This record gives sequence, structure tokens and C-alpha cells, in this order.
Amino acid sequence: MLRELRIRNFAVIEELRVELGPGLTVLSGETGAGKSIIVGALSLLLGERASADLIRGGEERAVVEGTFDVPADEEWRARCDEAGLDLSEGWILLRREVQREGRNRAWVNGTPATAGLVGELGGALVDLHGQHEHQALLRRGPQRRILDAWAGAEAAAARVREAWEARRDAADALERERRRGAERRARAEVLAPRAAELEGLRVGDGEVERLEASIRRLEHSEELLGLSAGLYDAVYGSETSLVDRLGELRRALERLAAVDPDTAELGSLHESARVTLEELGRRLADYRASVEHDPARLASLRERHDLLLRAARKFGTAPAELAREARAARAELDALREADSAGAKLESDLADRTAELHAAAAALTVARTGAASRLEAEVGRLLPDLGFPDGRFVVWLGPLPEPGPDGAEAVEFLVGLNAGFDPAPLARVASGGELSRVMLALKTTLAEVDDVPCLVFDEIDAGIGGRVAHRVAGRLAAVAAGRQVFAITHLPQIAAAADRHLRVEKGERDGRAVTRLVPLEGEERVEEIARMLGGDPERDVSRRHARELLDAVAAGDDSGISSRAPRSGRGS
Repeated sequence: MLRELRIRNFAVIEELRVELGPGLTVLSGETGAGKSIIVGALSLLLGERASADLIRGGEERAVVEGTFDVPADEEWRARCDEAGLDLSEGWILLRREVQREGRNRAWVNGTPATAGLVGELGGALVDLHGQHEHQALLRRGPQRRILDAWAGAEAAAARVREAWEARRDAADALERERRRGAERRARAEVLAPRAAELEGLRVGDGEVERLEASIRRLEHSEELLGLSAGLYDAVYGSETSLVDRLGELRRALERLAAVDPDTAELGSLHESARVTLEELGRRLADYRASVEHDPARLASLRERHDLLLRAARKFGTAPAELAREARAARAELDALREADSAGAKLESDLADRTAELHAAAAALTVARTGAASRLEAEVGRLLPDLGFPDGRFVVWLGPLPEPGPDGAEAVEFLVGLNAGFDPAPLARVASGGELSRVMLALKTTLAEVDDVPCLVFDEIDAGIGGRVAHRVAGRLAAVAAGRQVFAITHLPQIAAAADRHLRVEKGERDGRAVTRLVPLEGEERVEEIARMLGGDPERDVSRRHARELLDAVAAGDDSGISSRAPRSGRGS
């Protein structure tokens, strides 16, 4: 609810402050007094574009502020929380400032903000109907949400959005997998010949090291034969070998021990040395026998070694790593080919998510179709009472090629106000007064599901009078029973139905026009309604007619203002 509106240096308004309450508040006044200017100032808080032309002459800036109660709407509160706004006081202050020179500014609760944020927050708090651009029900999105609320299908709509998001995620996953699959196939095309060539080498672990060792032995076979033969003879094979000389040493040690028993342990050391030398001799003999001199085998080994060296250079690795590279290439190639099977699972998952989306969208379509017919009937029933005897209201459901996050159809409200004309979108209704009355019919019907706390109707009475005026007043009173309604009117029937009556007056100060708001009570209200009835407010007959109108409203007679309980305190 809008608690207070403050306007300074806006058009002819020097300074204006008005406190507002629940129920129906009307603004009346002479033509040109500035009633619509007040609505224009309020529209700044709803996101309307600011212009320096709006600044009062001789001033440098215009300011509009609105203090609102914080609504219970969780989505709106979440948006405030996202913007870092403190709602603990239970109210929120929106402010727009228009500067003659320099950029315009905006604030929320005293914190600098963008005009877009102020408009976004204000748009959820106030719905303005008339000549101004800010009219939530003219847009398809709010119309769709209201139809779903009317149908009791918010949960079904949420399931559609969840199903659509699940399908989108599945489609994104499949697309990512397809891109990765293309990358894998390109990689496999490069890797397959590499793996085949590496595996064709049949390189064993340590083979390069063994080849190099064998090549060295074959290249030095004659030298190795000579060295091993000489060593064998020196250790074991000749008459003067170390083994034979140890025999002489053994006899000398035996004589030494015979004289000095303490040296007996030296014999053990001698025996160990003899055994070791004999083992060394046998091994030298075996090694000499193993050394071969084979030029053909040497050539073969060199050819194999050269092949592996060339392969190592080709594949950019060390020769000793060729076996590992072959295993790695095969493992990567197998993994790439195995990963291609993931695409089939993702395609199946996408098909399942698509089926779920279509099922959820179909259920929502059924709910919307039934609700659309009921809403058409309810709103259509009200249009004749509001001055449209040939009025038609249509809820258009346009099928979409594929279900989207909001269902399988576009939703738009259409209206036809004159015989012979096809219904057209609400946004194309030309007259501000006609549009306001259509919106009033909608708001009356949708009162239980439309949660905007403050409605503003400008020019709702354009072109109407008589019983239609009474009916419009009754509808306004009915809507205001559950929320705050703010209406600018020239009709006494609407003014008489109000809970609060404000008169807009234009005067002069220091040679410049000024506008002010005067709350009307008692006789002042009687005089204003007498003026609106077209009589002289000073004459008794005019005042009597005004009192009769106020008394009729309070009594809730059949004039059309009978949709809520009678109220007292009309100032008669």
C-alpha cells in the first residue's frame, strides 16, 4: 500500500505531500487544476522516463518520493534482498530526482539505485491504468500469470518450467557431448595411426637398453675374449695362477700354525680366499664361453636399434619410453571409443525429458483452456454495466511450435468494445477511459488472484454518466474492499463512493501557479460533490442533491454502488 506521496517542483506543483490509506481514495477538482499531473509524478516511481520539461519553472530539480508498505510477496522480497535492501522497518521509500542539467538520479531507502530498479520495485506495488505507459496487465507475461492464478494452475505452471529447465539441461548436456564427441573423433583419427605404428614396433620394456648392451658386447667381442681369457689364466687356468699359488701359501700357513696355534684362524681366511678365487675362475670361464663374435647378428641389432631411434624422434619421446607410449596411445584410443557410447544415453535422457515437458505442458493447457472460458464469461458479464453493451472479452491462447518455459501457448487478453469490431489486444485500446474501465472489470474479477496492492485509475470516467457512472463507482468500491484504489474523477457518483476524498486546487504564489491537495470532510465534501453535480455549491438545492447522493451510497441502494457494506461518516 502507498502510505505517502511527496512531490516537489514537478510541473505546477511546488510542494505537495499526501498521506493515503486503504480503500478508495478519489481526487477531484476543476479541469486544469493538476489532477493528472499527480498521477504523472507517481508514474516516475513506476519507471516512466524522466524529462527536464517536468521541472517547475525557475527550479533546478524535481523530486518525487513514495513510501510503501512492504508486501508479503516472496518474489518481490527476494528481489529486494538481492539488491541489498533492508525491509526490517516494514516500509520502503522510492525516490526519483529529475535535474535540469546533469543526469537524473534514483534512490531506494536512501541508497542510490538505478531508475530501472526503482521502476521494477514500484511496478510490483502500484498498477496504474489510464493514459500512462505503466500498465502491467497490458503485457503478456502478467496476463499469463494471472490466467494461471485464476485457473489455480500455478503449481502446474511451475512443473512446466521445471520440466523445461530439465529438458534444456539435457539438451545442453547432449550438445556438449556431441561437441566433445566430434573432438574425440578428430583426436582418434590422429591417434589411431600413432597407436598402430607404435604397437607395430612391438617394443618391450627395457628393450632399448638391452639392445645397446648387446651391441656394445658384439662391437668389442675380440677385446672381451682376450681380456676374459687372460683373466681366467691368471686366476685359474695357468700353472702360475693365483689358485695354484694359494696352495703354496696353505702349506706355509700350516707350518706357522704348528709352531703358533694362535695363527690357526688364518687358515680359515685362506680357505675362503681359495673358494672365492675358484668361483671367480669358473665365472670367467663361463663368460669367455658366452662371448660371441657374430657380425651378422651385430648388423641385425644395429638395424633394430636404429629403427627404434627413428621412431622415438618421430613421436617426440625418448627411445626408452617407446613401450610406455604405445600402451598410453592404445589406452587413450580405447577410452575415446568407449566414451562415444555416452551420447546414446544422453539422447535417451533428452527424449525422456522432452516427453515429460510435453505432458506437463498439455496438463497446463487443459487448465488454461477451461479457465480462459470462465474468465471470458466473468469479465464479459461486467462490461455492459461499465458502458460497453456490445463489449467482448477474449483470452487468446496461441499454440507455440514447441512448449517453452511458460507452456505450450502464448496468452493474451483481447477486448472488443464496439459491435462489428474484432477483439484486439488490450494494449491497442485507444481511449484511456475505456482502457481504465476494462481494467476495472478485470480487477474486479481477478481481485482474489491479482496481488498488486495499489491500483491507480486515471480517466476511468471518460465518456460515461448516469447509471453507468453508478456501476463504475460500485465496481471501484468492490475492488477497493480488498486493496488500495486511487482514482481521478470528474463524476460525483465515483467521488461519493470514496473512503477518502481529496480536492486538487490551483492557486497562485509569487506570480506563479501552484497546485495543492485539500482533504475534504463534512460540508466541504458536500460542496465539492455539489459542484461536480453541475450545480452551484452555494445553493441549497445543489447541496441537497449532493447529500442525497452521499446518503444513497451509505445506504447501499440499487444505484449500482451496492457491492460492499454501507459505511458511515460521509459528512452529510
